[in-house]
Formats: sequence, structure tokens, C-alpha cells
Amino acid sequence: MRRLSRRTFAAGAAGALGAVLAGGEAARAVDGAGSAAGAAPAGAAAPSGAVDGPGARGQFRGMWLATVANRDWPSAPGLSARQQHDELLGYLDVAVERRLNAVVMQVRPTADALWPSPYEPWSAYLTGVQGRDPGWDPLGTAVAEAHARGLELHAWFNPFRVATHNDPGRLSPDHPARVNPDWTVAYGGKLYYNPGLPQVRGFVQDAMLDAVRRYPVDGVHWDDYFYPYPVAGRSFADDDAFARYGEGFEDLASWRRDNIDLLVSETAARIRAMRPGTRFGVSPFAVWRNGVTDPRGSATRGGVQTYDDLYADTRGWVLKGWIDYIVPQVYWNIGFDVADYAALVPWWADVVDGTGVQLYIGEALYRAGAAGEAAAWQDPAELSRHLDLARNHPQVLGNVFFSAKEVAADPIGAMSRVVADHYPTRVRTPRTGPGA
Repeated sequence: MRRLSRRTFAAGAAGALGAVLAGGEAARAVDGAGSAAGAAPAGAAAPSGAVDGPGARGQFRGMWLATVANRDWPSAPGLSARQQHDELLGYLDVAVERRLNAVVMQVRPTADALWPSPYEPWSAYLTGVQGRDPGWDPLGTAVAEAHARGLELHAWFNPFRVATHNDPGRLSPDHPARVNPDWTVAYGGKLYYNPGLPQVRGFVQDAMLDAVRRYPVDGVHWDDYFYPYPVAGRSFADDDAFARYGEGFEDLASWRRDNIDLLVSETAARIRAMRPGTRFGVSPFAVWRNGVTDPRGSATRGGVQTYDDLYADTRGWVLKGWIDYIVPQVYWNIGFDVADYAALVPWWADVVDGTGVQLYIGEALYRAGAAGEAAAWQDPAELSRHLDLARNHPQVLGNVFFSAKEVAADPIGAMSRVVADHYPTRVRTPRTGPGA
């Protein structure tokens, strides 16, 4: 099966926003450091003129704003603080125009930071040089400006990816991975922190939760990277860590899954203690296990299975209540033989049913109209049909679109069709807690 997670996406070119960036909110000046002082508490913002969704539950309408390799934002490294600021606000304005209510912003793409972190260096995707201060606070500004627009801001982190290359000498001199080379594993041309080391799990939690401590983010969000996607003929070199910490586990796979379980459960507990209004969500590759592998699995076949290949028991996290929401990346069309959208959505609806964990579906807007994609993706109505199908499953409480550049550029009118067919007005995000 062709793997279609975000790891396959090439870096985006500049210019997706077009005229959206001219004038209006995007013309605001950078306000000093761009801190989030005075921002609304997490979850408090509501869209102007919002109405409750079906059954008064609301609806999550989000877009991912990717920063790795300058995929969406900033459009290039090394822009001025003002240019970066105006582009960011332009994307928030696009979200409002498309009647969305949440932006999932990547703020720690490669063991770096888009805020003044005491743990890790400034991201090179801002200035072109890892560790160089961009002269403003992108995350603080994003939280404040999103809340001012009635948008939720979910901070998107990658726990273990250190670099998209495997040369520690290219990291900033004070980078934790360079200072502690025994924390890292080179694999498939990239550099990763080793999830099997307790000190690594503690450090990456501290680094991510610094943002939660500083800012009233509405969510902590992870995508599909846990242990890296398998590379043919390569092994992830964690035998020494397994020998040291794997006592009591029947095999390497069980130990690796436990390492990721620990990261998820510990992070969940720390978020709830630190900032109870902030939600914890994960956006995994959509196939937990195939039905031919496990009768509890989905009616899919072949390809990656998160439980077996990424050592991420995504179904288990839902059933144990460790996360508040899950956004499986169902990046295939209706009728795709190997992994059918129409088979995966009801499977995930059954998984979350009765758990209290909210289900949103990750949508492959980036595929709409793209060269080389199947005929279904050349049809502007394909994504709208996805939302039609999801409406038949009351457990589905929203959708998130990958990614912001395509939300703005609207390839073949697919996003406009979704808005026209399904988003007649802005709504609140789904409620949580008693009475939801």
C-alpha cells in the first residue's frame, strides 16, 4: 500500500496566500515581542456569530499549519519579523474566511522551538540558522491573535525527530542532541531521539510542556511520528537501550510500545495538572492494524500498521482515556481498494464510541487536483462527499485539513465546495466535560 502520511510531503513553495495577505488583519504591525499576555484562557474564545452545531455539540473545523521545511509557514527561512508576522496573521484570517474554528500550528518540528524555549534552540525554519533569535515570539503571537479571531490554537509538537538529516555537527552547538549524542539514533538519513531512554522521554516532555506553561494553548497535538517509519534493510539501533531497560518484556516490540505508552500517559497527566483546560490530541496514520493481522483491526490490507511498525497503540490510548481527541489521517478517497475512506471512518467511530474521546477526521486536501493523483482526487466534490459520509456517524465531531497552504490556495475549488456544502456559518468547537 502506498504510504500517504505527512512524511511523504515535499516542502511547499512560497506564495499560496496570494492576495489574502494584502491589507486587513495582515497589515498589523509586530507588537514588540508578540507575547500572549491578555489572551483569552484556553477554550474560552468563540467565533463571532457562532452557533452550536448538530445536537449542540459543536464541530471541530481545523487546519494544520506546517512549519517543517517551510511547508506552509514561513514561506521561506530568513524573512523579516514583520514578513513572518504578516504571513502568520494572513493564515489566521484564511481560517476565519473558510469558517474554520481551529488552527493546529507546528511549533516544534525538529527538536527546536518557535517560542523562546530554555530547552531547545530557535528553529532554523524561521531565520535559516538554528538558534538565531527571530526577534519576536511566533507562538505567543499566534495564541493571542487566534483567540482574538475566535479561533482555537493547538500547538503541534514532534516528540522524537531531531533533524531531517543525520549529521549532529549541523545542529547548533548547544543543541541537547549534540551535547548528549548518546540520546540519538541515526536512521534512514535522519536523526532521532531514542524513545527507549527514560532521560529522553523526560526531556522531550519538559521541552514540549514549556509551551503549555507559558501560553494558554487550547491543545497539545502530536502527529504520526513515534518510532520512525520503517526503512527497508535498516534497523533502528536501540539494542543497548533494550538490554539496559527491557527487562520483563517478552520482545523488543512490546518494550518499544511500552516506551510510547509511557510518553503518552505521562504527558497526559502533566498537561491536566499544569493547565486543565488544555486538551491533548493525536493525529496518527489511520491504520492501527489490518483486519487480516488482528480481528479487531480495520478492513484494510498491506502497508504500515501503527501498532506493529511505529509501536504506537493508538486504539489503546483511546480506550484507556489518555487522550482527549484523535484525528486519524484518513488520507484516501472513498472506494480506494487498499484503505477505503468509507471503511476507516466507521471503524474509528466504533473505537471512540462510549469512550469520551472525541473523533475528528484528518483530510488530505493537499491531494485535491494534484498531478498524478487518482481520478477521485481530480473531482472538487470528493472531500465534500467525505463530510457527507462522516455525518452518518455521530461519533465524528469534525475534520482537520492538511494543510494551510491548500486551505488558502483552494486547489480545484475543493475547499470552497466543503465550505459551501457544510459550513454555512461559523460554529463552536465541540464541548467537553459534564453536559457536553
